Amino acid sequence: MRIGDRSPPTPVGQPWLTDPLCQPKVTVVSDTTQLASEASSQDPAVGLRAVRALRVLIERLEALQVDNARDQNWSWQEIAVCLAVTRQAVHKKYAGGRGLLRGER
Repeated sequence: MRIGDRSPPTPVGQPWLTDPLCQPKVTVVSDTTQLASEASSQDPAVGLRAVRALRVLIERLEALQVDNARDQNWSWQEIAVCLAVTRQAVHKKYAGGRGLLRGER
């Protein structure tokens, strides 16, 4: 940028390499890789925090995939088989937002 020039500065680097819409996905992958590394730390505080964060990530992924399966008309039984749990367990955990009395999503 020249003195007196009011145009925005040219971005540094190569911004076209990672689409801004994909950046959160890239960040999650690198964060997950870092968490996996921290989970094996010799420092118990670091390792236990990483285990907790991985547990939260797993719960979010499971909920996302259960919603995905239900949106594609999978039965609770089909979901339960994939998760190696009972139909009742998966239904109890995830059916709260669905059904006639609770309002369809």
